[in-house]
Amino acid sequence: MSKVIMYTTGFCPYCKMAEKLLRSKGVEKIKEIRIDLDPEQRSEMMNKTGRRTVPQIYIGEKHVGGYDDLARLDHLGELMPLLAS
Repeated sequence: MSKVIMYTTGFCPYCKMAEKLLRSKGVEKIKEIRIDLDPEQRSEMMNKTGRRTVPQIYIGEKHVGGYDDLARLDHLGELMPLLAS
């Protein structure tokens, strides 16, 4: 299963929904990077993704985007193959 990294904050409902969706697909380990606790991580996230909102999700080396992007991949049947790669 591909490595999953998620930039998140402590009180983000979309982060929780993304985590729940990923767990329902069998993802056991999600590396969470809390940008609310580390301003340097927020800057890094914005530089890497070009986005300011959380969650920002990486599966392997691929930037998936936020929760809506993750849910769209799942709806299209593209999430499981990405996780399996």
